[in-house]
Amino acid sequence: MDISGAGIIGTFFHAPTREKLEVLENVLIRVDDAGTITDIHPAGDSMRTLVEAELGDRLYRLPDGHYGLPGLVDLHIHAPQYPQLGLALDEPLEVWLQKYTFPLEARYADLDFARERYAVLVSDLLATGTTTALYFATQHEAATKLLADICIEKGQRALVGKVVMDDPAACPDYYRDESAETAVAETRAVIDHISNHPDNRAGRVLPVITPRFIPSCTDEALAGLGALAEECGCHVQTHCSESDWAHGHVLERYGKTDAAALDAFGLLTRKSVLAHSNFLTDEDMDRLANRGAAVAHCALSNIYFANSVFPLRHALEKGVHVGLGTDISGGPSASMFEAVRTTVQSSRMLAEGTDPSLPASERGRPNSAVDLITAFHLATAGGGIALDLPIGLIAPGYRFDALAIDTTAHTGAIRLFGETDPNAIFQKLIYGATRPNIAKVWVDGLDRTP
Repeated sequence: MDISGAGIIGTFFHAPTREKLEVLENVLIRVDDAGTITDIHPAGDSMRTLVEAELGDRLYRLPDGHYGLPGLVDLHIHAPQYPQLGLALDEPLEVWLQKYTFPLEARYADLDFARERYAVLVSDLLATGTTTALYFATQHEAATKLLADICIEKGQRALVGKVVMDDPAACPDYYRDESAETAVAETRAVIDHISNHPDNRAGRVLPVITPRFIPSCTDEALAGLGALAEECGCHVQTHCSESDWAHGHVLERYGKTDAAALDAFGLLTRKSVLAHSNFLTDEDMDRLANRGAAVAHCALSNIYFANSVFPLRHALEKGVHVGLGTDISGGPSASMFEAVRTTVQSSRMLAEGTDPSLPASERGRPNSAVDLITAFHLATAGGGIALDLPIGLIAPGYRFDALAIDTTAHTGAIRLFGETDPNAIFQKLIYGATRPNIAKVWVDGLDRTP
């Protein structure tokens, strides 16, 4: 059932800040025709009876045992890599790209190949609760446009970018942009396609300028994309200081860090999202905070490729905007619930350390752990802040992007055993939710349940 131009009654959880979980118990949420929440009425509100009467049969009630959450925001997905999810995780990043990933991505020149895989990906992500996705596509203009078309058709909120990788010294002959000029021109063509798409007048799908990362791009391409970002005001996404190799490459090439180099090219803006960023210095973090740029923290893929644990709590305390990403397929799970859980787990490993031969006082980085509420906030409201979009909260003025979680699903993994404490229920939702538990998915109040 669509909730746009209607209302819904139920209990919802959201985290307006990383310190606070709010339980909206038995509330009535009214949503306008555009999918924006207009007002929320708790039980006993004097206006609620009037609103219920006004909505009549346009009022939906969550069934018993169902709870609402804001839609999940995934800030880092390599859409073409979905077919190798869970595979090829046995090599360092620089080998993994050349041996496995570039050959797979090159196949998306075949639009039939691309259409089947992209359609499955978008449906699967909606089914697992990802209502907003920030996508790296491939180097191909046509296939990138196709991914945007599929997101528009299926109703997912998405940001889609053609990957720029033009440096012949770093990119294989069979998979790279012909030149910096071609890369920028094709990026502009994708921006125009998405912005002028007749079925995207609501702007649910947005273009994003996407240099793969500095090691794959010439200076000319990076400068051209920076100028394009200033011209169009589009979002920007790239990788930043992901691994020892990637971080070291930029230091050797420019004598400065990724963040400083990206800033010099005009690619560090309020709408920039930098994936990974494990090796940010304090100066880098200050630079991101000053620009309003964000980090897409990909805790699961960092285990495989980043050579370190991102100091999440430190970045937050420095004022950096942070959201979460799965990093399909560097991360072997497409679930943002898994991203939330791994964020908590990896922060505790950083705090407590991993080498048992060291005394406890020397083993970890103190005050690095984050809790479940913080991680949940980052996967919802934090993602919205990173993208500068009104998503991730159940509040007036925000889009009704939401999930209904069915705790009674026998094939799911949530078992309440009569639990009634809202805080305990919330923990079970986040730690236990699997695909069968996700009963409904709404984007802009429209039912997008696959």
